[in-house]
Amino acid sequence: MTETTMTPMLEGPVLVVGAGLLGASIGLGLRAAGLEVYLQDISPTVEAVAEDIGAGTRLDTLEPDERESFAPQLVVVASPPDIAGKLCIQALREYAPSPGYAGATVTDIASVKVQPLEQVLASDADASRYVGSHPMAGREKTGPVAARGELFQARPWIICEHDDARIECVRLVRALAVELGSFVTTLSAEEHDETVALISHLPQAMSSLLATRLQETPLYALGLAGQGLRDTVRIAASDPALWVQIFAANAAPIVKSLYGVREDLNRLIETLEDPSASGARLDLAQLMSEGNAGVARIPGKHGGVPTAFATLTVLVDDEPGTLARMLADIGDLGVNLEDLRLEHSTGAPVGMAEVSVNPAKHDYLVDGLTERGWKVVK
Repeated sequence: MTETTMTPMLEGPVLVVGAGLLGASIGLGLRAAGLEVYLQDISPTVEAVAEDIGAGTRLDTLEPDERESFAPQLVVVASPPDIAGKLCIQALREYAPSPGYAGATVTDIASVKVQPLEQVLASDADASRYVGSHPMAGREKTGPVAARGELFQARPWIICEHDDARIECVRLVRALAVELGSFVTTLSAEEHDETVALISHLPQAMSSLLATRLQETPLYALGLAGQGLRDTVRIAASDPALWVQIFAANAAPIVKSLYGVREDLNRLIETLEDPSASGARLDLAQLMSEGNAGVARIPGKHGGVPTAFATLTVLVDDEPGTLARMLADIGDLGVNLEDLRLEHSTGAPVGMAEVSVNPAKHDYLVDGLTERGWKVVK
């Protein structure tokens, strides 16, 4: 990394290339912080919607002389992975240094990092002003209408430094993440792609594969589905076009993870083919225990040590204000709610709220809610 004495602040203007969910959310967050934001997108409709919701000003609305002198401090490429590298190269060339202008720092926020970095390094563009990054945030919905300025708050934002990057450019991208409320993690591009293959891309693949099995499932069976199935297939509703690009761009690390899953699946299949065989039940128990051990390694609340909470289920009528009243009663009882899951009952206008609390507060909360007329299942 090239060292300099500069420690820049994010002052703007910022150009966001790609005004979809993430790009528009960045624009909204930066505009809320008082920064000047401009938008550029291949779709005039997407640009217009993003501008209408307040994410920034369309770059093509500038007068010719204003466009000629436009000199962004930072360019954020918020495009699909397959064109992120190309757009970064274009931005590095278009907003190159000139008298009185240091040139734009360029970052992309694609969910793969090796591919765009290799493309930038292989080009004739100034790679020292390029710093790849990736905010670990999103929604199942797409487009600027789904954008939220607070989307990145308290979420990880990975910055992928490389040897040629200027330190002031790295710091500027870090300032972007911090301004939007994220906490910064630094990884190499290779470390990033290996990591997201396991924690993001593999879950998407497994969710989609499971959801595929539901296509021929009878409706009466699907009507009996509980929260476990719904939780597992939730992300299968994600945009196929985007995930085709992600899988293709990060294929090798994903395949490596899939090989491991295949080994475990083969082991499970072989065991279940003869569940009465000697050692079969022990092998099943070991498989489940290995899963327990994996879950236990996921950091707990606020990134701390995982904590086992006590749960209780409260029956909640499916009527306006009922859930809010239950939450208010929990607050009045002075109990901190650690987690909440809501499942709707099949064939009845009632929901089941699974409430997680500190184990020491479990019995107290059960008694308190029961006294207030709630039906509690311990």
